[in-house]
Amino acid sequence: MAKLPPEPKSHEITSPELYARRREFLKTGALYVATSAGVALGLSELSGLGRADPPKKPPPPPQPAPGAPAWQVRRPATFTVDEAQTPYEDVTTYNNYYELGLSKTEPAEQAFHLKPRPWTLKVSGHVQKPQTLDVDTLIRWFGLEERVYRMRCVEAWSMVIPWVGFPLAELIRRLEPTSRAKYVTFTTLLDPAQLPNQESHVLDWPYVEGLRIDEATHPLAFMALGLYGAPLPGQNGAPLRLVVPWKYGFKGGKSIVEIGFSEEQPPTTWNRAAPSEYGFYANVNPKVDHPRWSQASERRIGELTRRATLPFNGYGNEVAQLYRGMNLARDF
Repeated sequence: MAKLPPEPKSHEITSPELYARRREFLKTGALYVATSAGVALGLSELSGLGRADPPKKPPPPPQPAPGAPAWQVRRPATFTVDEAQTPYEDVTTYNNYYELGLSKTEPAEQAFHLKPRPWTLKVSGHVQKPQTLDVDTLIRWFGLEERVYRMRCVEAWSMVIPWVGFPLAELIRRLEPTSRAKYVTFTTLLDPAQLPNQESHVLDWPYVEGLRIDEATHPLAFMALGLYGAPLPGQNGAPLRLVVPWKYGFKGGKSIVEIGFSEEQPPTTWNRAAPSEYGFYANVNPKVDHPRWSQASERRIGELTRRATLPFNGYGNEVAQLYRGMNLARDF
């Protein structure tokens, strides 16, 4: 096997948010050339390029909606890891949520725009029970449990997060997909009033992700409504997001408003934007590098040294059978 090139220094890696900004720059640059005054370029927006100043203080945990019952969270001994959890401050101030900003800190600063109540979830496609649900109905149906999962970003950093939510498989069983349902699509909120950076057209909004139905019904797949025992903050995808711990974090769509069941593999946002860099499956694989950096190691937020990346993010014993016979270098 050919020897891999040395891993680049962290400052040499062009992260996805700057890669996305490149698309925006090209679009706005073309618009600048087309206008005599160039007022549409939006130089004030570009002045924030690469900004990484931390917020003055971490945001407080969100509170349940007025009049809502206090959360009762089960904490089973299963679905956890024997690793230090990433502090709440880091989990809520170091985020990728491009609809709220392209730096790591902008989502927390801009999350006040997002209004998580009232919120509904549309169910569509090849399913026996198409319907529209609200978040409180989901909590009433399934209750809430805490699961401590590793989260590995495609940018080669990671966290350990105590999510609160319910198994996605339980929702899918209740909705009764038909035999034609081979994939599940997750569509996120499209509303520039609540997600201001959707005005930037950095990506094609709304953000869409998808799973094969056997992935979606795997016991590890999780719908999160909270973390650290409290409702999700806006920057973490309030009020409802997908968590698939054996895949890179961009698979976890935030602020989900629709779940659809389809016969064909759905087009997904990052896969459409850069198919050679962001595959549909996005399984964590230390042997398949991103074209612009190695995936062999990762930086755990809060730690000074890098650690080896685990196949399937350490969940190989549970999920490897889903991909038996597949070429994981091609179907990445």
